[in-house]
Amino acid sequence: MQELRVLHLEFNDLSGEIPWQLGDLVHLRELRLSFNKLTGPIPSHLGDLSDLEELHLNDNDLSGEIPIELGNLISLTDFNLGHNEVSGAIPPELGKLANLRSLELGSNNLTGQIPLELGNLVNLERLNLSHNWLTGRVPSELLNVIRLEDLRLGFNGLSGNIPTGLSTLGELRILDLARNEFSGEIPDELGSIENLESLFLYYNRLSGEIPVELARATKLNELILNGNSLVGQIPPELGSLTDLQELSLDYNLLTGTIPSEFGDLEALEELDLSHNQITGTIPPELVTLTIWKSLTLAITCLLGRFLRSWAIFQALTR
Repeated sequence: MQELRVLHLEFNDLSGEIPWQLGDLVHLRELRLSFNKLTGPIPSHLGDLSDLEELHLNDNDLSGEIPIELGNLISLTDFNLGHNEVSGAIPPELGKLANLRSLELGSNNLTGQIPLELGNLVNLERLNLSHNWLTGRVPSELLNVIRLEDLRLGFNGLSGNIPTGLSTLGELRILDLARNEFSGEIPDELGSIENLESLFLYYNRLSGEIPVELARATKLNELILNGNSLVGQIPPELGSLTDLQELSLDYNLLTGTIPSEFGDLEALEELDLSHNQITGTIPPELVTLTIWKSLTLAITCLLGRFLRSWAIFQALTR
């Protein structure tokens, strides 16, 4: 079938290896084999498909390394290899895929560092490298990908400080750096990413105070900073984030009281301040919030004056 342009076989029970002969379908533009039971390596012959625009191999049991020949797919815009058993390093050759808009390599066994060549993917909008075994620092070259809307690097072994210059990614909506080994302070400039909706920095080695500048990211609906070593008081300025639905600050070293300004967070559904060193009472302003799904406060630190707030607590749990 030499004239075949589109081949969709996803969501079946196909097993065995991907036939290398698919590389002979030189006019193929879409190849979707995702959500099957395919095993074995990715054929290097797929790198001969110079007209290919979409390659979906995700959610199988593929193994082996990513063939460097896939760097020849100059027309590729969407490459999804997530949720397999692929191992080895990310080939720098993928940096030649100048038309790529989405690169999904999450949930594999990839190792090594993030290739700086990925910074050449200037049209990339989504980059998912999460749930692998990647190490080292985040290359500053990624800051060249100014069209990025979704950057997921969570659940790896990445280290160093959170890169400076992330504010240049003005289109960024999701930033996931959770469960790595990042250290240092949270950069103030993250508050300058005006389109940021979700910020996941939980379970790293971050220290210092929560930047008040985060309140400038007015579109935030998820701010997850738990499991670090953050100190100081909770910035009352966070009460201005009217779109915020989830705020998790638990398992830190925060002190002071719960800001009364949190009573303005009308969209808030989940607040977790547990396992800190917060004192005082639960602010009466929290009673005004009526759409709670979960409320977890640092009750053990509040028990000294907790009885005064018992009526408030009952109202919240209702």
